[in-house]
Amino acid sequence: MSSLRQRLVGLLGKRDVLAISRRYFISNGFDGTLTSIGIVVGAVLSGVPDGATVIKVGLGAAVGLGTSAVWSVWEIERAETRAEIRRIERAMLTDLDDTRVQRQQSGARLVHATASGLGPLIGILVPLSPFVFEGTAVTMVEAALVAVALGVGVLGIFGAYMGSISGQRWYVAAARMGLAGLVVALINVFLPG
Repeated sequence: MSSLRQRLVGLLGKRDVLAISRRYFISNGFDGTLTSIGIVVGAVLSGVPDGATVIKVGLGAAVGLGTSAVWSVWEIERAETRAEIRRIERAMLTDLDDTRVQRQQSGARLVHATASGLGPLIGILVPLSPFVFEGTAVTMVEAALVAVALGVGVLGIFGAYMGSISGQRWYVAAARMGLAGLVVALINVFLPG
């Protein structure tokens, strides 16, 4: 277990691995959060009677987006790393199977896929959380309002983080990302039907 932890820490210490994983996490977290906001607003406006139903629909979306995020990144990174290893093998005129280079590429792929899958899970589950209390502490509309606020908050955190690592004003980046959540909520409110 200690060896695995050391390997993981080593991989996360590599700038390129961290940067790619961060992109996947934020991108898929953004998608998950916007999806969650759309589900919440659409459910309340269409007359879904209870929070448990909203949670079930949201969990279905979490499974779909989480699986998509992990699977697609695993396959994308598998193809990209295999192509890179083949390029290195041709340049070095040697086989890199079961070498440190190959193991690092495989480890990086696992880190990328994990980060990619965690993004939408967080993005969906956080906004859904108020619906756990629907019927006891909040109404459906109140749960939806809190859910949208939480979703905008998650997006704002993503934006603030990205703004801070890129040298931008974190609060401007947070506002830009959070605005996307409000846009999705408003579009859903004005959709026909």
